[in-house]
Order: sequence, then C-alpha cells, then structure tokens
Amino acid sequence: MVQERHEARSRLRAEHRLAVPGPRHRGDVRIDPGLRAVGGHRRPVPRRVRTLTGLLRTSLRPYRGFVVGVMLLQLIQSLTMLCLPALNAVVVDNGVARGDGGYVLRIGAVMVAVAAVQALCSVSAVWFASRVAMGVGRDLRSAVFGRVQDFSAREVRLFGTTSLINRTVNDVQQVQTLILSGLSVLVSAPIMCVGGVALAFAQDVPLSLLMLVLTPVVTMVSGAVLTRMEPLYRRRQIWQDRINQVLREQITGVRVIRAFTREPHERQRVGRVNSELYALSSAIGRHNAAMFPALLLVMNVFSVAVLWFGGHRAEDGAIAVGALTAFLSYLSLILLAFVTGMIVLLATPAAIVSAGRIEEVLDTEPSVVASAHPVSPVAPAGHLELRDVEFRYPGAQEPVLRGVDLVARQGETVALVGGTGSGKTTLLELVLRLSDVTAGQVLIDGNDVRDLDRLVLSRLIGLVPQKPYLFSGTIASNLRYGNPDATDAELWHALRTAQAADFVKRMPDGLDTRVTQGGTTVSGGQRQRLAIARALVHKPRVYLFDDSFSALDYVTDAALREALVPWTATATVVVVAQRISTIRHVDRIVVLEAGRVIGSGTHDHLMSNCQTYREIAFSQMTERETG
Repeated sequence: MVQERHEARSRLRAEHRLAVPGPRHRGDVRIDPGLRAVGGHRRPVPRRVRTLTGLLRTSLRPYRGFVVGVMLLQLIQSLTMLCLPALNAVVVDNGVARGDGGYVLRIGAVMVAVAAVQALCSVSAVWFASRVAMGVGRDLRSAVFGRVQDFSAREVRLFGTTSLINRTVNDVQQVQTLILSGLSVLVSAPIMCVGGVALAFAQDVPLSLLMLVLTPVVTMVSGAVLTRMEPLYRRRQIWQDRINQVLREQITGVRVIRAFTREPHERQRVGRVNSELYALSSAIGRHNAAMFPALLLVMNVFSVAVLWFGGHRAEDGAIAVGALTAFLSYLSLILLAFVTGMIVLLATPAAIVSAGRIEEVLDTEPSVVASAHPVSPVAPAGHLELRDVEFRYPGAQEPVLRGVDLVARQGETVALVGGTGSGKTTLLELVLRLSDVTAGQVLIDGNDVRDLDRLVLSRLIGLVPQKPYLFSGTIASNLRYGNPDATDAELWHALRTAQAADFVKRMPDGLDTRVTQGGTTVSGGQRQRLAIARALVHKPRVYLFDDSFSALDYVTDAALREALVPWTATATVVVVAQRISTIRHVDRIVVLEAGRVIGSGTHDHLMSNCQTYREIAFSQMTERETG
C-alpha cells in the first residue's frame, strides 16, 4: 500500500507538471473514457469562471433581497470594526496618558456600544447568508434532479449513475459552501482591507508605506498557491466519481464477487483508485496547509518591521503611542481580511469545477423531448402499433431495430421471442419512450407516443422490467407506486393474482413490512411477483412484461398466467419471453433476429414456417411437446 501511494504521488507530480504549463494538454488523470467525456476535459480558465459566475448570478436572483441585506449588515459590521482601533487610540492618548478616568469610561462606553452593534450585525449577516446558501443548494439540487428526470436512457448512460449522484449532492455542496463563505466576507474583507490601509495612512504616512509592499507580496503568495489548486480539484472530482462507481459495483455485486472468490482482485482495484484519490487529496491538502503559514509568515515579518520602525518613530516623538497601537490594530484587521478572503479563495477552485459539472447536466438537452402540444386521448383503448420502426444508438454503424412492424390490439397478448441482442427489450423501451425511434412510428390508439402527454403515457402503460426494482419503504408503498389511491383490498387482490399474497401474509407486518432499497430483503421470485402486482394495481391499458416470469417455477408461472386473464381481458399485453412452453397459446408470437422481424403468427404457424423459432422451441422441449 505504501508503494502504491508513492507511485500515485509520483504520477500526480508528473501529470501536474504536464497539465499546468501548456493550455493544449488536457490534464486528465488516467480515467475511464466515459468519465473523460463527461467531466475530464480542460476548458480555458475564463470559460470556467464565466460558468461559475453565470450559475451564481442565476441561482442568487431569487434571493436578491437577502443578498442586499447581507451586504448592508457586512458594511455596518466592517465600519464598526474600523472605528474601534481609532477609538482605542483616542482612549490611550487622551485618557490613559493624561490620567483622565472619566474620559476613559465615556469613550469605553462608546466602544462597548460599537462592539455590540458589530456583533449583532455579524450574527445577522451569517444568519441571512446561511438562508441564501441553503436556499440556493436546495434550488440547484432540485434543478439537477429535474433535469436528470427528463434524461433518456442515453443521457443517463453518458454521465453515469454515480457521476449524476455526485453532481447532485457533492458538487452542489461545493457551490453552496462558496456562497456561504463568500457572503460572509463579500463586503467586510475588501472594506477592512482598503479601510485599514486608509486609516493606517491617517495615523502615520511614512510607516504606512510598508503597506504598499505588503499587499502585492500577499497577493503573489496566495495567487501562486491558488493557480496550482484548480486542476487538482478538477481531477479529484473525477476520481471521486470513479471510487463511488467502484464501491457501488462491489456492494451491488458482492455475491458474484464471493462466488468467484475475487475478493483479492477487488481489494486491489479499490486500492488503486483509493491511492489515486489519496495522492490528489494530499496534494490539495499540502497546498491548503502551505497557504496560511506562508500568509502568517509574511504578515508577522511586516508586523516586526512595523514595531521596529514605529518604535523608533514613537521614541523620536513623530508618532503617538495610541496611534502606533491603532496602526498595529489596523494591520491585524488587514491580516484578518486576507485570511477570511483566503477562505473564500480556497473554496473557489472546487466551486469552479463543481459549477462546470452542474452546468454540464443543466445544459444537456434530453434526446427525448416532450411535445409542445401534447395529446390526451379521451377514452384510450390501448391499441399498440409499430410502423417500420428503426432505432440506432448515436454513432453506431448498425441499427438495433430496423423495419419492425407490429400490431397488438386490445384484448390480445403478443409475445416477443428471439436470441440475446435481438432487440426485444429495446422495443419495449421505445413503447415506454425511454428512447425515441430514429425512423418510423410507435402508435397507441393511433397517436404517436412522441405526441402523447407524458403523464398520459405513464398511465396507459404498466411495465414489469426484466430486473424488478423495489424502492425503500413498505410493500404497500411499493404497490401504490403507480396508483397512490389504491385501497388495501385492491392491493391484496393484485397480490393474490400475482401469487404473492401467501408470502406477504407470512411477513411480520403484512403490507406494512419494510423493504430495503432494491428489494434485497426478498428473493428474486418474490421480487418479480411484487413487481407484477405493482403493475396490476396501476391498472394500465397496455401491459409490458419484459421476461418477467423467468424467476418463477413452472407451477407458479402457470397459476399466475391463468390468474392474469381477467385483468388483461380488456387490455393489450406484450410479453418478452424465453420459455416457449409459456407462450404457446398466446394470440400471436413475433420472432426477432438481429433487430428484424423474421416471423409472426401462432405457435403452430411458426413451427411450420420459421426456422429460428423452430430451433428455439426444439432446444427447450421434446419433439412431442412442440407438436
């Protein structure tokens, strides 16, 4: 592990030397092509800054009143802080030096009042800034989530699930942190810095000439560190996506890993990604750690210089002791302004990277776009038709589906069979409009699905996916997912039809039994039956069963199909199936091969006229059973 960390640090140094000097170098750490396509490229710095400022300008617009309030409070706070050293100088020179106790008490009372105003304004400014930052974080998360909900399967695959989660949570958090820290010092830091220099000049001009040297030196030190940090933050975000992806795969596929005894390989895999992330985080940490000591060193050197020259001037009578004290106080305020400003600047590189990643999601237009004038059928029947449908993935040389014609009428059951990769699941995705056809039409009751209102389409179709997914909650909440108003009686009716009532009754809390994310607390067959029950509770006009009976034994399969008949008598049913024995008696069987329809008809017709179907049937059943 130590050697891995050393190698990771060496790679990081080499990549950093290549990435920073030349604008032509992409500056990518070795990452997956998908990650590089989404977030690994390097844009010119001005473009990234414009992305951050544009995002802040848009997201802060609803909170203009709060922002103005924060600025006013910060202004009052800064002015009161600048008043205190001057009042302190007056107390020292006119009160303490002369032994006038009454004067000290009077000015001291004024100082207490000024300090109270400063504290009140500071607390109020932080409260308002927190309200703005939390509100912007909420709005950005909602905006990113809403955009992702509009994505088709293509966009989700492009970004990756893990990256989308990170952009919604972690990247929004980075922008939120910048807003909170920025509003906290947005006005106070510049005013304290500029005001401190001006009031220091008012105390003693020759001594204040040191300030003219201090400012550029501090700016150069901070700038040198910050310019090296932004590329590191960008690469760290990419590797955070990567390690989340690896951990997600390992947690989800833990049974497969153990079955093949691949634990050592997976540990090495995590170790490599973790070492890369460790090297990047260490480099960022070293830069952060170097920032404040370097700044304090510069400020302390100038403080010693001020005391040295100021002491000589006070000894010569050129400056009063109180004025020297005030001068040192203003130097401390300038240091405080730089330190608080550095906090914002340290948060800026990460926020710039995160803003770019958020904008990438928000600027990505979904390939499946809602109709500008959606159609809402009055009395839908569920008549499904595909006319000369073609679908190809962007950049693919060959289409997944081509020239597909299919009709499924109300009350009919149509089965889709074919080998792996023949396009059966893709066809169902086109009906659901998870993707849009590249040619042809998908029609429901004569209406193109691209023209249907999205809510209407979701009410018309009930899907039971190939890999059924249950959400964290209860069995009842999962069953009501498509029909929130369903009664318990309707839930039990659907469960009995799906052959799931018996095992649900045996559960400790029945319908209120808790279900973990993904439904991992139930078996695969139980999960499939619950997914079927969920589709039944939805009461759609078109049922899509994507190989939804594969985890059931033959007895349960036969009982479930028989129980489904009353539910689907007036609906349209499309079934993707692998078992020929379970679809022998459906109204029509459509055979797909390499994305084309090569056969359509009843079981007997296909056995006589379709070689591919006959081969599939003979591979599963005896010759007597196929007859």
